[in-house]
Amino acid sequence: MDSSALNTFQQAQHPVLVASDCDDRARQEFVKSFKTHIQQSILPAVSGVYFQRAVPAYANDHGKAPEDHREARQSFADDPLFQAYLCLNRSSQELQWFSVIDAIEADTQGLASRANDIAPAGGSLTLDANFEIPNYVSSLDIHCMPGGYCGPADAAKLHTGALYDRGVYLYSMGYMGPNNDDMGRSVCNYVKRNLPDLRPKRILDLGCTVGHSTLPYAELFPDAEVHAIDVSEACLTYAHHRAEGMGMPVHFAQMNAEQTSFESGSFDLIVSHILLHETSTKALPRIFKECHRLLAPGGAVIHADLPPFGDMDAYTQLILDNETWYNNEPFWSAMRTKDQIQLSADAGFDKATTHFDTAPMAIMEFAAASADESYTEEMATELTDREFTAGEYAPGGGWEVLIARK
Repeated sequence: MDSSALNTFQQAQHPVLVASDCDDRARQEFVKSFKTHIQQSILPAVSGVYFQRAVPAYANDHGKAPEDHREARQSFADDPLFQAYLCLNRSSQELQWFSVIDAIEADTQGLASRANDIAPAGGSLTLDANFEIPNYVSSLDIHCMPGGYCGPADAAKLHTGALYDRGVYLYSMGYMGPNNDDMGRSVCNYVKRNLPDLRPKRILDLGCTVGHSTLPYAELFPDAEVHAIDVSEACLTYAHHRAEGMGMPVHFAQMNAEQTSFESGSFDLIVSHILLHETSTKALPRIFKECHRLLAPGGAVIHADLPPFGDMDAYTQLILDNETWYNNEPFWSAMRTKDQIQLSADAGFDKATTHFDTAPMAIMEFAAASADESYTEEMATELTDREFTAGEYAPGGGWEVLIARK
């Protein structure tokens, strides 16, 4: 998966990536550029209006500036520019999926044929015919993705994964890297730098969807046995073919992270990538407890996501909170108000050593190293030594990671 020959922000081909013609690619590139324009050109104007109009008006009425996302929304919800921004953002999200669906439907036979022709790479796929999908996943189309993560049925069980794979690349505006794997690659780099004593023999990725964040662990920890679980049969089926097609042996299984069938103490490293904000507040404590049960002594769990609201000002909270209101992310904001350190302690982890940190984005490191021959790994922290800007894809150039060891 050497991306050195690729444009850093272009998606790399693999056997089950949807085949697109020139018209499809033009529509998809428009969506990616449209989302970039919204974040880089329109959102700064929204920010200016918020501080120039909304904050003084709210302070005049309440004797103070807005202090959290709720008060910020109260002060700004009726502003025409903010409403226009919300409309454009939602439209870009819907266009993102629509620009991919036609290509998938046109590629149905080719997609199935390519999947069947993939040579085995040593991984496996285990599905459960009696599995019950939790309603916090099945009850809505998360991220406005048609059919949600579990998707409408198709004979080859590949459409949902294909939609997610290409759609996430567009959603991230290319910032997930050529293989959509920046979160996993960033956490791998973090482990190697900051936990040098951890040499995992068995690794588990929770909520893997199409395995895009999973594969870096198989690549960068080649001596480890890598497992990945998800609740979606459709995503797992695609993930398995994708991993085999990219030569990465991963063992995928349909399980709920709240309660798995793995033996206690069977993993040295457990990871998740933007899983926590996709689960209900009732599920979160159970997931933390299951992580503690599954870890071997000395093992580590790392959850990668965005920062808690307590680390942001009211305006930045507001912009992130829009995911809950307008992008079918009902647990996005609730998760950011939870005390995750205490949740870890309640699950059995040592509260004194459980902490948040920042894993620099691997793609930003790659870009920095390509532009500067003198770049060293020690310079990685400089990439994250700045404030998190509202609307920025990753916080200050890195992923917030919650780390606990057993």
